[in-house]
Amino acid sequence: MAALQAFTNFDIDAATVALWVFKKSFRPGAAPVFTGRWVQTDDALDTALKQAVIQERARILEVNEYGLLAQNNEDSALRIDGLLTHAGLLIEQTAAELDAKKVRNLKDVRNSDFYVIKLVSGDSILYAVRKTDASWKSQKAVSYLTVLFADDELTLQQAPSFSVSRYVDFFIIDDDVLMTNKAAFESVLSYKQAHADDFAALQAEQDFSSLFSDIAPLVTFVGTNKLHLRRVCAIRQKGHYRNAAFMDKLRQQHHQFGLLLIFDAHGRIDPTEESCADIIRAFLDHRLTSPFSENVYDVPDATPVH
Repeated sequence: MAALQAFTNFDIDAATVALWVFKKSFRPGAAPVFTGRWVQTDDALDTALKQAVIQERARILEVNEYGLLAQNNEDSALRIDGLLTHAGLLIEQTAAELDAKKVRNLKDVRNSDFYVIKLVSGDSILYAVRKTDASWKSQKAVSYLTVLFADDELTLQQAPSFSVSRYVDFFIIDDDVLMTNKAAFESVLSYKQAHADDFAALQAEQDFSSLFSDIAPLVTFVGTNKLHLRRVCAIRQKGHYRNAAFMDKLRQQHHQFGLLLIFDAHGRIDPTEESCADIIRAFLDHRLTSPFSENVYDVPDATPVH
């Protein structure tokens, strides 16, 4: 895979390092606003940041395509086309380490939402992104004293400190985003909002909404739950509800597969709070039966093998 090849071949050791801290804000109905500033770092920290990125890259042995319901393990990453995300807004902010964008005071750093390790090697740039932890928040600074252990005693750390993780949530290289932490990727780049927008578009589809006597209970059930939003977006992606034969068989055989579905006299689904989970399961085609054991199963994803 080209994404993995470019990622694997990137010369981290020879790269220059820039550390950018970001705050994120929102405007109604618009893309998130990323405000980035770069921080002066010394050689010791630069070396440690490189080692952290090298360590994270080394544990990725395979790259699979991002899917709404896809999950990666400790040895894999998920890939998505950066053009489908807000990655371009982040890259735009880090175009150059200009003096006007340099961190000048504690306020510029405190309450940052994430940081980016920018590595430049020749004409290639690798971005390693990580969500910040509680040490970056103002509330943490007020609630705790920072202490150091030195010379067999604890001493008060006067200067503010921040935790920089040895782990990376996702990488950006060329037009690819490679994520090891799917939830963090979706949070940082506001991909959950894309799911919410997609669900709104699904509700507006006549092919979908006409299948229900009242779609409101399903909308309430999904709400802002990120897992439910992923699932209903996957429903739109799979498109089984547009298949008349699929829907006819669902009406005829839902009892056989133990699905709690209620249909009115017109063949429309009558959703209830109790049946919404099974409605989603059915439209995802996730209730399957084994031809060997004849057992009925729920599956995390239904990928055809032929």
